[in-house]
Amino acid sequence: MQVYPVNVTERQTDWSTVNWRVANQIVSNLRQRIFRASQAGDLKKVRSLQKLMLRSRSNTLVSVRRVTQINQGKNTPGVDKVVVKTPTARGKLVDVLSTYQPWKVKPAPARRVYIPKANGKRRPLGIPTVIDRAMQARVKNALEPYWEARFEGTSYGFRPGRGCHDAISKIYLLARPNKSKQWVVDADIKGAFDNISHEHLLKVIGGFPARELIKQWLKAGYVEDGAFYDTDAGTPQGGVISPLLANIALHGMEEALGVTRVKRKGVVAEIRGPRAVVRYADDFVVFCESKEDAETTVQILTEWLAKRGLTLSEEKTRIVHLTEGFDFLGFNIRHYEAPLTSQSGYKLLIKPSKKSVQKIRDDLREHWALLKGHSAREVIRKLNPVIRGKANYYRIGVASKIFLDTDHWMLIKERRYAKRMHPRKSQQWRDARYFGRLNKGREDHWVFGDKQAGAYLLKFAWFPIERHTLVKGTASPDDPTLREYWTNRTLNKNKELKSKHRLLADKQKGVCPLCTDSLHNGEEIQEHHVLPRSRGGKDCKSNVILVHLFCQQQIHSGKIVPRDATGKPLLLQ
Repeated sequence: MQVYPVNVTERQTDWSTVNWRVANQIVSNLRQRIFRASQAGDLKKVRSLQKLMLRSRSNTLVSVRRVTQINQGKNTPGVDKVVVKTPTARGKLVDVLSTYQPWKVKPAPARRVYIPKANGKRRPLGIPTVIDRAMQARVKNALEPYWEARFEGTSYGFRPGRGCHDAISKIYLLARPNKSKQWVVDADIKGAFDNISHEHLLKVIGGFPARELIKQWLKAGYVEDGAFYDTDAGTPQGGVISPLLANIALHGMEEALGVTRVKRKGVVAEIRGPRAVVRYADDFVVFCESKEDAETTVQILTEWLAKRGLTLSEEKTRIVHLTEGFDFLGFNIRHYEAPLTSQSGYKLLIKPSKKSVQKIRDDLREHWALLKGHSAREVIRKLNPVIRGKANYYRIGVASKIFLDTDHWMLIKERRYAKRMHPRKSQQWRDARYFGRLNKGREDHWVFGDKQAGAYLLKFAWFPIERHTLVKGTASPDDPTLREYWTNRTLNKNKELKSKHRLLADKQKGVCPLCTDSLHNGEEIQEHHVLPRSRGGKDCKSNVILVHLFCQQQIHSGKIVPRDATGKPLLLQ
């Protein structure tokens, strides 16, 4: 682990006894207080609360959990080749961070690796050390709620409570045939994360208490093939705080494009102006009323981005009419001729793009190749999460035909698998062995599965098309006045779970009973039997709750008892 001048003998954190209910509540309350102070324009109070958040032990605990247990890169080391995997190591990391003095320590450089992009090129990724990632998570909790009160409502990337589906739903509202903005600037910023101006970013952040620490991270450099390189611009794409810094740098795009908002009864009701923008991190589209205005928009954006050290990509930025269509976040948005069904003569269809459909098949093909020789049960276990994830993502668009075509393609793969496993058996025997009406809720006799175990492979067509409900205006989970609104949106996310878990998640209102954090925070979800089966407990809804994997481990340690909202123990003693 990175060496820091710190004395950790005074406090030894027992990770298995941490009260996550209290820790999450403290962090949530502080974030809400910072949000309210930012809304009120009380900068003095904002700075005071941000300092309190940076000193908070609960913030340290929550940050270490996110970096070492939740985030996708939790098992990826930095230049120090250290990962934190055990409860003892996590407790030690908390103790180190609790007495960490940033003005005495210089952050370590990021480890530069490359990941493949869809166009065949490689994307550089900077991976900080675990301790720097944990510190970035702490700082993010202090900085993010202040900006959440200021960010534009049409910014959807890397923000709490928002995502790709919101951006697509907003585009649907803007791109309908009865709207006047028919020309689109499909823009892409060239190397946004690598070229953001440090000077501009630090100027915008202003008097934030950890501003100097952010500056050190930006200037820390990176190591590639054993050689050190300075970083004069950009944020490490792989750092916990980098997406937030990118959003801060790109804040104000609506104002630059002349987009204004009209309020009704104190709530933002609609967007006015000749243009409209939808942004997901560094990818964005601008809707304009004419081709000439779209060309003017490109000039405005070029000048506006130059002040931030950024430029538009000439290869990927183009001006198109909606009848030509464009791809955005895996979907294709286009007007199709419909003279008999629409007054305008066109209809808007948002479909999975051709590249996305090919990517789905490539991913599934790769999984099938890796599963050669494995049992049908293992095939089902590996492929079902992949199918569920991709179907849930694309089901908000016009995807029925694509789902049916993909199921037919999968049937060919399934029968090829059966032939490879039993080359000397007849096709009739193989079909009887692996196919049947395994899903009793459907009249489908061509379901692939393991009849002995009762397990079967999902089909894309079983996921009904369901339109996504767009997030309201500038709403943020940090706004305490919208608690009920965000609870209802969490319940909508339960629909993405498998049917058995969906009912349990609805009963729990989408919350883990132990840590009170959302079940959809990125952690693996596990079933926990209130009365253990070893003591006669039944596998029924009244005896099963959903908890995070690491919360379940904490329960089984015997040191923590999960409780409901009233404080009543959920474990039967």
